[in-house]
Parts: sequence; structure tokens; C-alpha cells
Amino acid sequence: MLRPKYFTSKEVSLHNTLEDIWVSYLGKVYNLTPLAEENKGDLLLKSIIECAGKDISHWFDPKTKDILRHVDPLTGCIKYYTPRGRFIHVPPPCPHTDWANDFGRPWWKDNRYEIGLLSTKTRWIRIINTLTSQDQRLEVCSEETLDEILQRYLCYNAHAASYTWKHNGVNLVMSKTLGENNIPEADELYCGSIDCNLFSSSISLYFNYDLTEF
Repeated sequence: MLRPKYFTSKEVSLHNTLEDIWVSYLGKVYNLTPLAEENKGDLLLKSIIECAGKDISHWFDPKTKDILRHVDPLTGCIKYYTPRGRFIHVPPPCPHTDWANDFGRPWWKDNRYEIGLLSTKTRWIRIINTLTSQDQRLEVCSEETLDEILQRYLCYNAHAASYTWKHNGVNLVMSKTLGENNIPEADELYCGSIDCNLFSSSISLYFNYDLTEF
């Protein structure tokens, strides 16, 4: 079974333009760019565009996974609660003959837009290349395996797979997470220190003389 891809909140926040819209909600990350392209020029995109790159879990009922509802004070009917304004696929407050409701599943229930999971906790790790002395600080998802962290690190070293990854002289199991490899977090090392966030555990890379490149 294919593992889901994890994203940090910062990664999601970088996709915050009309041409590149990501959001996260209820622990998942969605690319709504195709939705925006399909509905280009529609005023009902406004609320979504304003929240591009952000977490919008507060729009939803965590139990039903649907948009929050409330009792309309004017009609006494139960309707979607959209304080930022009505958006794509939300029906109008009153019946309209010109509202097209043949779109199928509303976008927040359509898994076509789902691209991965939002990390519940990120952590910083230092990756030290013992061959070149390069010291790179990297924010990673706590759920990621070392193999997945390696993929993040490739932009700094295309030959990262040609190294043996170690922590405190012990070979790391690349199919396991940092926690499963017993690599402590900064707050575990410097609990109570005012400089807690300045410290992070390190991984040392030892060259294997095999230029593997992805």
C-alpha cells in the first residue's frame, strides 16, 4: 500500500495565490487549484482564495466532515454556516432556479483534490555531510521515514542515497521514522532551556563511494 505524503504547515502556506491554491482541513492537504481554474471569475471563489495556504478546519464539523451548519434566524431552516460569505458548491440561502447543482460531489467531499496529510507535529533536524562538512537544518514531519526525509534533502545533495546515515555512530534504519530510530527531539534534550528551539538532533552522512543519484 502506497504511503501518504506528509506536508508541514509551512509547505501548505507557500501555495497562496490564485494560480496555486492549497488548503488544509481536518488533517489533510488539498490542492484546490483545479477547482479555481474550473470556476475562474466566479465571485464564490473569494472566500477560498482569501484562505489559500491556510488551515480551514474551523469551517467543518469534525464528526460529519461537512461544512458547519446553523439555524438561519430569518427562516428557521438549518443551513451551512459560512460567516466569510457563501462559496463554491454552497447553495444560496433561498431557492434559485439559476443555481446549477449538477456539479456532483462538493469540493470538500471530493478526494480528487486530496494530495496528502498535514503533519501533526514537525521537528527540526541537522544533516551533516562528513565528506563536505555541509551542515543543513531541515524541518521535517515526525511521521516521515528516513527514506522520505532523504527525498526532502535531495535538493541539497543529489547523491544523498550514496551515504550511510548515522546518529551517534549508529546506522539508521531508513524505513523507520526519527522517533523509531530513537533520535530525540530538541525539547527532550534541552527541556526547560530558554534556547530549546535553537537546538536540534543531528544525522551524520558517511560517503559510500557510490554516486547514486535520483
